Amino acid sequence: MADDNIYKRHLDKGRANFTPLTPLSFIERTAQVYPDYPSVVYGDRRYHWAETYARCRRLASALAARGIGAGDTVSIIAANIPEMYESHFGVPMAGAVLNTINTRLDAHIIAFILDHAEARVLLVDPEFSGVVKEALAEVDRSDLLVVDIVDPSFDGGERLGALTYDALLAEGDPDFNWSLPEDEWDAISLNYTSGTTGNPKGVVYHHRGAALNAQSDILDWSMPKHSVYLWTLPMFHCNGWCFPWAMAANAGVSVCLRAVRAEPIYAAFRQERVTHFCGAPIVLNMLANAPDALKDFDHEIKVMTAGAPPPAAVIEKMEAMGVEVTHVYGLTETYGPSVVCAWKEEWNDKGPEERAALKVRQGVRYSALSGLMVADPETLEPVPADGETMGEIFMQGNVVMKGYLKNADATDSAFRGGWFASGDLGVMHPDGYIALKDRSKDIIISGGENISSVEVEDVLYKHPAVMEAAVVARPDDKWGETPCAFIELKPGGEVTAEELIAFCRENMAHFKAPKTVIFGALPKTSTGKIQKFVLRDQARALT
Repeated sequence: MADDNIYKRHLDKGRANFTPLTPLSFIERTAQVYPDYPSVVYGDRRYHWAETYARCRRLASALAARGIGAGDTVSIIAANIPEMYESHFGVPMAGAVLNTINTRLDAHIIAFILDHAEARVLLVDPEFSGVVKEALAEVDRSDLLVVDIVDPSFDGGERLGALTYDALLAEGDPDFNWSLPEDEWDAISLNYTSGTTGNPKGVVYHHRGAALNAQSDILDWSMPKHSVYLWTLPMFHCNGWCFPWAMAANAGVSVCLRAVRAEPIYAAFRQERVTHFCGAPIVLNMLANAPDALKDFDHEIKVMTAGAPPPAAVIEKMEAMGVEVTHVYGLTETYGPSVVCAWKEEWNDKGPEERAALKVRQGVRYSALSGLMVADPETLEPVPADGETMGEIFMQGNVVMKGYLKNADATDSAFRGGWFASGDLGVMHPDGYIALKDRSKDIIISGGENISSVEVEDVLYKHPAVMEAAVVARPDDKWGETPCAFIELKPGGEVTAEELIAFCRENMAHFKAPKTVIFGALPKTSTGKIQKFVLRDQARALT
């Protein structure tokens, strides 16, 4: 039977009326419309949009000339510097996939990522050349091209590569005729998350999701055109929550910052007239408790924060000094923030404490997220919106990952009944705003970084004196949460808390090591399973 829908007759999509969504289009347009507007600032280095676009095209051209294209991975380990920003455009312009590596990882995990991602190119910031050198000794990739980023403002580091980033750009064409992706579902980036085990999982983003979430960053934060954004959030975190692409769409200014400390942040506020920045609650806490002499900016600033819920007292302090706080929530699997505590004008009349309590909630779905619910993890039946009944948080839509690279089982496990299962537990309030209550997979969020309790436990079990180990989150005013290890020693085993912490720091990234160690018998169920909920209560009681 012929289709009798008149709107489907001879109304096909083609080149004239359909273009794949991609954030690469943002920089092309902005460079054409605002070529002389500032784009990237880093110390004495200052670029305009025409210059940044030309540098990105040079990078794409040079990679393409070296045979890098569709299906290839280009990794980078770098601080928030211009080269990191440029890679977000130059790499996918070549058709390749960008893999930004967490600078706080240890050499073994970096080597795993490079091998698992089948990286063809690795761009290295000199600050991290030491750990990268160790990682390269473990990497089984003879075709890996290592490129050194030279940063005159950084004193130190070692050259590891065959050429420098500037030399690579010199090989490229600033007028390179790059192409849009053939399909907006094509991969644009690869981000590794430790998840709930010590083995990182590679989260794959597509062009469509990156474009939509970047636009939502602007829309849901009400960012004015030509905003000035300070890079305190690492660009390796979910591609900087898609803000490299958002700032291109905004035709704004990215103020790069290598060191996240109070003094340079406040200096940037004043000197660059920063209007927006993002950061974990630890950054807010640092700024709120900085010396008053630093806090002499005189314009409106907005901050977006996520990770462990920021203490209400910190929100109060930030807003008291003129920084408006927006709380968001998301995961690596959802392109960073996908839920926002959307503010309502009627809440402005509430007192500071009540306002802060409202802002602590995670909120409602981002404009680009199609579905958000708190539901029974088995039946997917939504829980009552009573602010009390706990369930798992589920998301759905264009800003949910493609899946986990080369891990079909983990991908299938994450997608259930047409939804992405976050693994986080929360409640739904009567007004439709969600609030996190616990993390069902025991992830510890410390200073905005995810720490797997299982990974820490695996290291602890390697110590000859340890019989059993369990790691949970302990609340911390500075870091949000820190790992707290409960240890049962072997008969005759002797080790101090300090020795165990030092042992962990020798065998994993330092930030993952426990900050607290408690010795004693571990509580267990009748079947021998360690009762972590009991340990969490004990850890909370330590504060």
